[in-house]
Amino acid sequence: MNDTSAKPTLPDRLSVNPRSRFHVAEIFEHNIGIRVNGKERNDVEEYCISEGWVKVPSAKALDRRGQPLLLTIKGTVEAFYN
Repeated sequence: MNDTSAKPTLPDRLSVNPRSRFHVAEIFEHNIGIRVNGKERNDVEEYCISEGWVKVPSAKALDRRGQPLLLTIKGTVEAFYN
């Protein structure tokens, strides 16, 4: 199961939201991890490695469609398979 050659390469930008153009369903068949500034995060909705940001949902605020508002955290972003 640790054969990384069978897993698709992680893109520069990826989103959990299936409505996003950056969503790649094949990648979510595997466990992936995101590290921001050396700290592993479990609540990342979207990331961009080249621009150095991740988007995480806010605790309570919702947008007009009832989805959580996304906060942007900037820093060094690393994506990896668990």
